[in-house]
Amino acid sequence: MPELPEVEALREFLAEHLVGREIVRVLPVAVSVLKTYDPPLTALQGRQATAVRRHGKFLDVATDGGPHLVTHLARAGWLHWKDRLPDGVPRPGKGPLALRVALETGAGFDLTEAGTQKRLAVYVVHDPAEVPGVARLGPDPLAGDFDEARLAALLAGERRQLKGALRDQSLIAGVGNAYSDEILHAARMSPFKLAASLTPEELTRLHTALRDTLTEAVERSRGVAAGRLKAEKKSGLRVHGRTGEPCPVCGDTIREVSFSDSSLQYCPTCQTGGKPLADRRLSRLLK
Repeated sequence: MPELPEVEALREFLAEHLVGREIVRVLPVAVSVLKTYDPPLTALQGRQATAVRRHGKFLDVATDGGPHLVTHLARAGWLHWKDRLPDGVPRPGKGPLALRVALETGAGFDLTEAGTQKRLAVYVVHDPAEVPGVARLGPDPLAGDFDEARLAALLAGERRQLKGALRDQSLIAGVGNAYSDEILHAARMSPFKLAASLTPEELTRLHTALRDTLTEAVERSRGVAAGRLKAEKKSGLRVHGRTGEPCPVCGDTIREVSFSDSSLQYCPTCQTGGKPLADRRLSRLLK
């Protein structure tokens, strides 16, 4: 799933390639992708893209005096830029293509989604706040005012485990499954430590890890072509998706806890005092 760093890189890429150009066609290919009907997709046609913004993991293309095209790529969605789009109108089918945006230059981009679970979402709205997912977002962790006190206030009273709290978009915007693993590894904390139980020293470590991990990932992704961002993300991950490999910090074997539709990875030596966490499907999790 694209998370804050990849979506920020896509925002920068689109800001360079899309802003100032006229949108001539917006073609929905998958019926499920469009989540709004008023304004219609045709309201974007003939308008110039004026800005591209990011709200958490949402991309927002603003047009001159007109509606916004807001996209959430979900778990298996992606954006593919093409300097020259194929001729003709794409036909609905069983392929991954969900929506195409064409510019007056002949360039444009496709939104695609792999797999059978179709969660990619496109909204055409007058204001991004009309999108429910945008309206409920918590603060951006890379914002200038996201200091240690802000994080402490967010976690105060949170009886959830840190892994779940970091992934909650209404608490902190933009962090998903992969970067929550990376942040907790950098902070040397168990994924299942209660969020409200942090000491001042632990809170400092978590805030530093949160900001540094995301900032470094954004910097790695900056200037990378849209088509290479997935590979760049994977190459920069230290624990997520690396079950069975040695921890790059201590050399211990990276372990995994599986859930019904996802998994997490961690280092026992770095994060849990050397104790492996039990699989949640089988027994009570160690804290």
